[in-house]
Amino acid sequence: MRTLIAVASVAALLAACGDNAPSSAEPPASAPATDPAPIGEPADAPTTPAPPADGEQGGTSDWRQIVSAEDAGNLGRLDQAWRLGRAEAEDKGFASEVEALGPLVDPMAGQAGRLQPAPGTYRCRTIKLGSKAGNTLAYVAYPYFRCSVELTPGGDLVLTKTTGSQRTRGLLYPDTDNRLIFVGAQAWGDDERGFPTYGQQSERDQVGVFERIGAERWRLVIPWPRLESKLEILELVK
Repeated sequence: MRTLIAVASVAALLAACGDNAPSSAEPPASAPATDPAPIGEPADAPTTPAPPADGEQGGTSDWRQIVSAEDAGNLGRLDQAWRLGRAEAEDKGFASEVEALGPLVDPMAGQAGRLQPAPGTYRCRTIKLGSKAGNTLAYVAYPYFRCSVELTPGGDLVLTKTTGSQRTRGLLYPDTDNRLIFVGAQAWGDDERGFPTYGQQSERDQVGVFERIGAERWRLVIPWPRLESKLEILELVK
């Protein structure tokens, strides 16, 4: 995936500016203290990714050649997921919690330039807005777990959530001046030590928009995720 080298190599030059620090608000009392565990295992078991191969996902820099028609359609309905997810969370009594998240839940908060986080380790947390089937909370905010960003020898920029019971790993593809596209898949539970590849198990697939929302702050926004919510946000901070 040599095309991505020019896109991702600027990541190593990024320097922390220190502004736009994330809110330190605790998750609401009604939300669980850990990531959801869909198959009932401990939530804090780390996963060590296998060393990435050169040119993952077929060696293309075009995410449109990778994602399914369903996931491409979900990206096309991103605005609807934002609107319905946030409205449901606010209507169900979580308006103050949502408001406290500031730019993290502002659909227009994405900033142009410096889209690629530098390779290294990050703190990350998940926010879920809206209920997918009406049988889960309309708002859930989890504490910080660990994420990593790596640049492979083949030029791919890989984002991995390494701890929690729902962990994700995937590639960041170029798209526009103010966003990248994430294509990846989830690992579930303590027993899974690796990650499925996108397309191997459709129920694990994740496709979303990756944006910079501060000097050293990013978010991955997944519309219409497979599990639980209408909109899922993964915040990354140094």
